[in-house]
Amino acid sequence: MRYRRLGYFVAVAEELSFTRAAQRLHMAQPPLSQQIAALEKDLGAVLFDRSRRAVRLTAAGAALLPEARRLLTDYEETARRVRRVAEGAVGRLAVGFVPSAIHGALAPLLRAYGTAHPGVELVLTERPPDALLRAVHDGRLDVAVLYLPLREPDLAQRRISSEDLVLALPVGHPAAESATVSLADVAGEPFVLPEQHDVPGLHAAVTALFADAGVAPRVAQRGVWLVQTVLGLVAAGVGLAVVPSSVAAPGHRGVVVRPVREAAHPVEVAAVWRPGDPSAALARLLDLLPGAVTPGPTA
Repeated sequence: MRYRRLGYFVAVAEELSFTRAAQRLHMAQPPLSQQIAALEKDLGAVLFDRSRRAVRLTAAGAALLPEARRLLTDYEETARRVRRVAEGAVGRLAVGFVPSAIHGALAPLLRAYGTAHPGVELVLTERPPDALLRAVHDGRLDVAVLYLPLREPDLAQRRISSEDLVLALPVGHPAAESATVSLADVAGEPFVLPEQHDVPGLHAAVTALFADAGVAPRVAQRGVWLVQTVLGLVAAGVGLAVVPSSVAAPGHRGVVVRPVREAAHPVEVAAVWRPGDPSAALARLLDLLPGAVTPGPTA
């Protein structure tokens, strides 16, 4: 109400007429006069000289006018900023992701979001999947991007993309001469396996692929969570590896990739967040994702 009274004061001060000011404000003159009187009472000062026909500012009124204009401008700017935050046009969005996700759909998603909402500060963090989920649960991250499957009944999730698993081989490997490779053909070879986290994720998808092929991999190295490191070990001849196609797409020196004949089930990448999160900035990101929200674990 006090800010509104300042607006009434500025209108009268600029019009130097209660009648014209009331018309400008689309209100009756008596209520306007009452509001000005209430403002004068609050301030303990007379703002207008009403002793003559013409309304004039007193010294106190002249001193208040520039300050009132400044306060109203600040208020309007603050209100505008608050509305933009509420609409998701400005603010801050903390996004965590497993490093390999940036090679797939995450990069174009972030680019599209940044173009549509340049006023939102994107805070990006790379973490292993277990650390990502802890950060989402405790509010340090607004959303995490990682591989499915995921068993988190308290979190909502939405699929971003799906991609095939491919076989990574060192350059010169005999199997690289084929357009596609069956895991049964390389069953006796050593393999570099991704790290097994509490989150089933990529490890579960790779393990399921071996199970579908009826192959028990001979493990040369396990516990490597960075897929780019896995490719480096393949190039070094430590073993073969099954990796998402998006990671292998840019190419890696000393490595060739081939489609796997048994790869009937693609690995999926999903966004995961706390349901009921009030962040409008997060809602704008989710608007860019395909598919529907899954409010629990994905089978």
